[in-house]
Amino acid sequence: MRAEQVRERFAELYGAGPEGVWAAPGRVNLIGEHTDYNDGFVMPFALPHRATAAVSRRTDGILRLHSADVEGPVVELPLDALAPQSDENWTAYPAGVVWALREAGHPVTGADVHLASTVPTGAGLSSSAALEVVIALALNDLYDLGLQRWQLARLCQRAENVYVGAPTGIMDQTASACCEEGHALFLDTRDLSQQQIPFDLAAEGLRLLVVDTQVKHAHSGGEYGKRRAGCEKGAALLGVDALRDIAYADLDAALARLGDEEEVVRLVRHVVTEDQRAERVVDLLRAGETRAIGPVLTEGHASLRDDFRISCPELDLVVDTALANGALGARMTGGGFGGSAIVLSEATDVDTLTKAVEESFAAAGFTAPRVFEAVPSAGARRAG
Repeated sequence: MRAEQVRERFAELYGAGPEGVWAAPGRVNLIGEHTDYNDGFVMPFALPHRATAAVSRRTDGILRLHSADVEGPVVELPLDALAPQSDENWTAYPAGVVWALREAGHPVTGADVHLASTVPTGAGLSSSAALEVVIALALNDLYDLGLQRWQLARLCQRAENVYVGAPTGIMDQTASACCEEGHALFLDTRDLSQQQIPFDLAAEGLRLLVVDTQVKHAHSGGEYGKRRAGCEKGAALLGVDALRDIAYADLDAALARLGDEEEVVRLVRHVVTEDQRAERVVDLLRAGETRAIGPVLTEGHASLRDDFRISCPELDLVVDTALANGALGARMTGGGFGGSAIVLSEATDVDTLTKAVEESFAAAGFTAPRVFEAVPSAGARRAG
């Protein structure tokens, strides 16, 4: 239904139907937070929430953009005028993808685009990556560029890093482009090798809830960049290319070498232990021990809260409340400073946990959270 609605609105805006409709999902990261730009391991899965785009080619060097989710007319951008960090609006994400494609030598000569998204913005669920990937996939198909999914993800990351100016890693775009239904994606961000790990919670009587705290965050803000710079400083001080190169068994010795660099010590400790947590989760899932990943998720939250220091009172309240009411595990997910938490629970406990979290937010005077079930879903695809 959404694809048809987007198609119809495109025709109203541009006077003719689109050449096609594409969709790309948001994602939840199960484990592996702030490891992607350290060449480490991540484990996201795609959500059913997705950005949908109706697109047609143009030959006159013009990009026209419209969103059902943002008030305003069609935005018209000359391709030759696209320049990094020249746009602070939502249009920077699709325009950045077009810029990145052209910078890489691909013959994109323009497009008409109408977008609509069900991925919550500012919730740590990769709404921006969904926008980028849906545009990249559409243009790859329409212009017959022949790019693989991982190549599209790389170009989308470049768009976000250089054009938008957000220093994010490769995880979000790869998840949106490459995830498979019923699986979590175990991604090595150094060589981009992928393993699809079966993750069928319903079959085991389990659920994974997403709790959107309604506290908005922005990756292009300074705190995210500071954490990344601190990680790079740690790698330099330790004489390695990236923190991925510090083995878990060697962590104590590495931290001792950092001396009184207290902040760097904390950042390094989180990244190295988080990579180890990601590997533990993969091993447990492969062994059929899905319930046993719960405590590992909770360990991850403590590390993000205490070492990386990117949690907030709302996220901590979700985790504490969920654990106090029978959750198997819980942690914040995404870049931090707001956004969402995930809660692993027995299917029979969902209503109890949801009510407890909602009541705890009301008692604290926080904005009511949005709680929904995360179902591992398919990655980007043509939708019509």
